[in-house]
Amino acid sequence: MATQRRTAPRSPYSALAERVLSAAGGMRAGLASEGPLPSRRDVRILVEELLEVLFPESHRMGTDGGDLRGHVAATIESLETRLAAAIYLGLHRRCTKPARVDRCRRRASAITRRLLEALPEVRAQLGKDVLAAFESDPAASGIDEIVACYPGLYAIAIYRVAHRLLRDGAEVVPRMLTEHAHSRTGIDIHPGATIGESFFIDHGTGIVVGETTVIGDRVRIYQGVTLGALSVRDRGRTDKPQGRQRHPTIEDDVIIYANATILGGNTVIGQGAVVGGNAWITYSVPPGIRVGVGT
Repeated sequence: MATQRRTAPRSPYSALAERVLSAAGGMRAGLASEGPLPSRRDVRILVEELLEVLFPESHRMGTDGGDLRGHVAATIESLETRLAAAIYLGLHRRCTKPARVDRCRRRASAITRRLLEALPEVRAQLGKDVLAAFESDPAASGIDEIVACYPGLYAIAIYRVAHRLLRDGAEVVPRMLTEHAHSRTGIDIHPGATIGESFFIDHGTGIVVGETTVIGDRVRIYQGVTLGALSVRDRGRTDKPQGRQRHPTIEDDVIIYANATILGGNTVIGQGAVVGGNAWITYSVPPGIRVGVGT
């Protein structure tokens, strides 16, 4: 999975390379001393293959469809090898002792198999997300347009895969997947967030969904929405509250309009509530209430 090595150049570049490698606080081990992770190219190919499996009907331009089942089967076979290797690289920081290497490889293979077995369920979930977009957006001309063009669906699809990988014990790779989606769409969904069915993101740019956010079913959010923590402390990692919800809960059938900010682990937006654009919410909102809406 690692990037192909280049032939070592002659001095003076060798001397400069040594200076670069030794510049991380004087530590020869460097900034990523725990070892290599999948490259950005590796992650991009993983995403392409995952979407090829989840939305195969929309990824076959210039063909008559052919043997769709065979095409999906071949893509899954390629994906299995690639994904297992990536997950192992995410785990191997904890496998420095030789006796643990095989254990980490077996764990990576097991996580990969569980993800592959879950792909039908993920596809069914995404089908509901697509229908939610079609029903919510009058500008959508059809299901195929949503699958091909909507950045919100792209980010949701990658999140749903990354969330399962994280839940099953994968490390780093789930975050790399969602950060790839972030770079492509401007939508930042942490893979640890919990998101229900029929989720619709309209436009999407600038959306942030924090790690412990809980979102119910049939929720709709617009561009610029932040579901974040109430405060940021500067006393280091030991001050991070472990096992506590730091981000809000959004119950079923909530609509959150553009650029609204909702903060805090104790903040609950009740079922059917509507949060208007540019609202700043750090308190719970009862079900059915309209907050910051002018009409």
